[in-house]
Amino acid sequence: MENDSSVMEFILVGLTDQSQLHLPLFFLFLLNYVFTVVGNLSLINLICLNSHLHTPMYFFIFNLSFIDLCHSLVITPKMLMNFVSEKNVISFTECMTQLFFFCFFVHSECYVLTAMAYDRYVAICKPLLYTVTMSSQVCSLLMFGSYVMGFAGAMVHTGDMVRLSFCDSNIISHYMCDIFPLLQLSCSSTYASELVTSVIVGTVGIISSFIIFISYALILSSVLHVSSAQGWSKAFSTCGSHIVTVGLFYGSGLFTHLKTSPAGSMGQGKFFSVFYTNVVPMLNPLIYSLRNKDVKCALKKTLKRIAN
Repeated sequence: MENDSSVMEFILVGLTDQSQLHLPLFFLFLLNYVFTVVGNLSLINLICLNSHLHTPMYFFIFNLSFIDLCHSLVITPKMLMNFVSEKNVISFTECMTQLFFFCFFVHSECYVLTAMAYDRYVAICKPLLYTVTMSSQVCSLLMFGSYVMGFAGAMVHTGDMVRLSFCDSNIISHYMCDIFPLLQLSCSSTYASELVTSVIVGTVGIISSFIIFISYALILSSVLHVSSAQGWSKAFSTCGSHIVTVGLFYGSGLFTHLKTSPAGSMGQGKFFSVFYTNVVPMLNPLIYSLRNKDVKCALKKTLKRIAN
């Protein structure tokens, strides 16, 4: 991977420059990392080992956990190094690789969450057609499309960064190689790259948000016609976990790119990016297990098998 840059490596500043916070933050994010890896691996294994979880909903949850796990593996180890090393150096190639996989998993998660919203819509609004509509072929195509679109978006973002020239400062004011911190370092024109980034991020965000909103609007309309409290409870239990996940992921993503002031936008971006790079991947296994009877049942069965 080459460009016209004279910069061969970057220095990641990290989450904060206050040295007294480095050790507490290291242990905090190390604990977060352990919970994220263990939680997502456990959920993936539970879904694989228990046949009653081999349904479209859990197929999507499996892919969501896989993406969260990989996302954490790409971002957190380098972030932890910022807290224990004086100078956290990352080569140009490593930086572009991290950027690619970061964009790939973020975009893919957007599409997976969108597919999950459609799945919930079919399950509640068209239950008699659910088996046919959400067949294994359809689910596989939805996931394949999610990963292909995520790959395409990541290629465009990374290609834009590779074409830029970095010839002056090499200090990235972030704990990872993200698009906007890299654009600030470039000594060439970034107008086209900023435009492409805005178009891609805006298109993905608007389309996925629109589909999710329409899905839940139709679900709400269907639920309003259900008079029984049991119907309401079933609908909420079916959609509640997904609504929480969407709110956390899209909310933190929105605030990350919402620039309130030129001076505070970078610090604000780092603060909110922690949510969708570290907090959300840790919380998703808890959200989909603590409130889910099927997962609790599968966990008990698996623990009994291990004990015996």
